[in-house]
Amino acid sequence: MTLWTSSDAVAATGGTTNQEWSANGVSIDTRTLEKGDLFVALKDVRDGHDFVAQALAKGACAAMVTHKPDDVSNDAPLLIVDDVLAGLERLGAAARARTTARIVAVTGSVGKTTTKEMLRTVLSFQGRTHASVASYNNHWGVPLTLARMPKETEFGVFEIGMNHPGEIAPLSEQVRPHVGMITTVAAAHLEAFGNIEGIAAEKAEIVAGLEPGGAAVLPADVDTAQILVDRAQQAGATMIGFGEKADAFKLLDVQINDSVTIIRAVLRGQPAMFKLSTPGRHFALNALGVLGVVEALGADPGRATVDLARWRPFAGRGQRETVDLDVANGLSFELIDDAYNANPTSLAAALEVLASANVEGKGRKIAILGDMLELGADELEIHATMAKNAHLQLLDQVHCVGERMKALFDALPSDLRGTCAATSQDMDAVLKDMVGPGDIVLVKGSNGSKVSRLVDGLRNLGHR
Repeated sequence: MTLWTSSDAVAATGGTTNQEWSANGVSIDTRTLEKGDLFVALKDVRDGHDFVAQALAKGACAAMVTHKPDDVSNDAPLLIVDDVLAGLERLGAAARARTTARIVAVTGSVGKTTTKEMLRTVLSFQGRTHASVASYNNHWGVPLTLARMPKETEFGVFEIGMNHPGEIAPLSEQVRPHVGMITTVAAAHLEAFGNIEGIAAEKAEIVAGLEPGGAAVLPADVDTAQILVDRAQQAGATMIGFGEKADAFKLLDVQINDSVTIIRAVLRGQPAMFKLSTPGRHFALNALGVLGVVEALGADPGRATVDLARWRPFAGRGQRETVDLDVANGLSFELIDDAYNANPTSLAAALEVLASANVEGKGRKIAILGDMLELGADELEIHATMAKNAHLQLLDQVHCVGERMKALFDALPSDLRGTCAATSQDMDAVLKDMVGPGDIVLVKGSNGSKVSRLVDGLRNLGHR
């Protein structure tokens, strides 16, 4: 199916092209480029112009560039623009303008990608749904996701992130959502914002681009809820709350076991019970917010409560798997891969999942924890305080990676202390001695702590 014709792309970007072509998709990476894609030569760590020849050789229909690269032939199909990122933004704006889709933009300190994927899952059973890939939520990820949106889309789901003040509003204004959702406000990126109130104020800017008559789906349980409410009122948004303190989508009870979360709630005054096919109280809260979004988009929340059971977490975000040590004798351990990111809120949620798990025989509950990054001047104290977490106290052993996590390790009771290593690489050598049959092992840390390599190492123990 044609996504962009050359004439449409020229009109959208204000660029010029030397020939006619049609694009089935839009790509910024030759490693994932598919035949028929328009290659966008963005400049980031590397200059995309260096990869234009490779993209065309792989089957790109054309390349968006500011000039013809030296290693590209004179007759190569090129869309020449004054600035590639600006051209991508204009292409995204044209895609947004030509669709009648109902659009939601999701942000939050924790759970953005999880919630986006929940929405993708449930909405796809109610209409043609387009959503961000992975965590494409920044200054190039958002316009790229817009540019990839087919005209026929009925529901669009966009993730919007930030690292510094002033980043969310311009992205929201590009997306022009009918619904803006905030998953939660927590201590993440404190280095850039100084305090939790600053983070809340930035997250509240998800309503900056809200369409007239739009809605804001807000977490009722956060201490900074009033900041979110005030900004939503300023934007003229209809407000929908979710959480234990909410009226609209109220959480009553969560029951967690090894593979299922059972949720009891009151949805617009009606009692309801539904399930997720993965454990986690934080997932339950996200699910209630999803139902609020579904309602605000004009879709069917009742159908969505059923389809939520179809959702599964991504690798690195709470995905659970069995690693077989000895198939013949039925020896294995369970691995919870939550190594993509971490802050105190998400770590507490992951520890609750681990503490709630059932072990058999001599199995143990083990946590391998990497540094939580960007927490500001009090980062060591924040790490050490996690030793007081009630769910962590129920574990059998805690291993720590990084200089920040050493503060947690030092604050642990001696019977919980496992291994403490400066880097994930340093822990590689002893990894095989840290787990055994029947264990349940959580790996959690910020992406920069590189504990994801330990997830790979644990998986490899099953290939001996």
